[in-house]
Amino acid sequence: MMQAFTENQYIMSKPEKREFYQELFTLAIPIGLQNLLVALIGATDALMLGRLTQDAVSAVSLANQIVFIMNLFVGAVVGGGGVLIAQYWGKEDRSMVKNLFCMIIKWSLGISFVFFLLAMLIPEQLMRIYTPDQNLIEIGASYLRAVGVSYLFSGITQCYYLKMKVEGKASKSVIISIVTLVTDVVLDIFLIYGLAGVPRLGANGSAYSTVVVELIALVWCIIESHRKNSIRPDLSGFRWFSKGITKDWLKIVLPMLGSSLAWGLSISMHSLIMGHLGSDATAAASITSVVLELVTCVCKGVSAGAGIILGKLLGRSLFDKAKAYGRKFCHISFLVGGIHLLLLCMLAPFVTAFFVLTETARSYLIAMLMFTGIYVFAYSINTVVVCGIFPAGGDSKYDAVSVILATWCVALPLALLGTFVFHWPVMVVYIVMSIDEVVKVPFVFPRYRKYLWLKNLTKKEQ
Repeated sequence: MMQAFTENQYIMSKPEKREFYQELFTLAIPIGLQNLLVALIGATDALMLGRLTQDAVSAVSLANQIVFIMNLFVGAVVGGGGVLIAQYWGKEDRSMVKNLFCMIIKWSLGISFVFFLLAMLIPEQLMRIYTPDQNLIEIGASYLRAVGVSYLFSGITQCYYLKMKVEGKASKSVIISIVTLVTDVVLDIFLIYGLAGVPRLGANGSAYSTVVVELIALVWCIIESHRKNSIRPDLSGFRWFSKGITKDWLKIVLPMLGSSLAWGLSISMHSLIMGHLGSDATAAASITSVVLELVTCVCKGVSAGAGIILGKLLGRSLFDKAKAYGRKFCHISFLVGGIHLLLLCMLAPFVTAFFVLTETARSYLIAMLMFTGIYVFAYSINTVVVCGIFPAGGDSKYDAVSVILATWCVALPLALLGTFVFHWPVMVVYIVMSIDEVVKVPFVFPRYRKYLWLKNLTKKEQ
């Protein structure tokens, strides 16, 4: 049950501040590194394809919108499960943690299987959603058929990564990501370019390397789960069902899914819009997207850490301490935004120099990276507060509402009108469709101060 709080009711002592930062760094650094390594896997594919042809990097970027959409569904399932798992872990109910872990595996596998079938059976139709360019369609469809099986592995792996973070073993996921990154780079070099007698597979070489590294990650996660003091799935967990707890889970998952789909489909719409503005715009936007994934690893680590740390406190009904920690995370969100802005400024010169692009595409890329500095600062604040603090106590509806209003009622309608009706310049369209994160910021902290997220969601199983 939620309680009323005054703004300065609880002051963190020096030992509590040390405890806070120690726990944050223990979680945020490994999670941030893992996000960076996962992003680097995608970046190396883009970098190597970018040295091949501009069409190759554009087609693969558009094709990967399919797995991106799949991850929106899987992310909501895993994220909703993570909220409850963190609180039950704080309550020291290991049996319930295992049951919830098995439940999210079942859901994730089911979702992954649907997208696997789509990639295998109708890849050309999927590509036509994003581009009318026949060459991009052919390259992307072939890539989807090759990469589709990796979807089955990655959905389950995300469940294991979540469990490791809650168990305090986030560093294990970092080690796995390092090995898979190195493996992906080595395989890409041989399979994309056809070195040492290996057939030159181009974009499909990137797909085959993705399948291999996703399989390695999943097998490694399963092995790790059988070590001492680790939660592992079993038959009783897969058979478990609780109407009450499942209802609580759905109350968190459905708003998360709505938010993820609203946000994710808007990103997919970005690709659609850029795809209809030509190959130069598509290539520049694709590379900018890769850079964003690289620089935003810090806020994603802090956001995930905030959710787990606050979830454990709320599961033990330590509301005052959770409130103090939440206030600290709000302050940190601004610092993280500054870090991301600095990282972007450092990476931009190298990015613009590396890729093989037309002069038009290069000019688009430079302009997009400049505007992205503003975008990434706002994105960092929203990610830590809205995606980290709020869901920790079940307040997952606000994110969906803010995305619908800022993105689907403001940014996207203007971008679509500018593209298909008014025929605005590429950079005007890009800026307009990226203002949503900036629009959201003024409304975040008034919501935070209502403290709707200060809730203990655990209960005795009925």
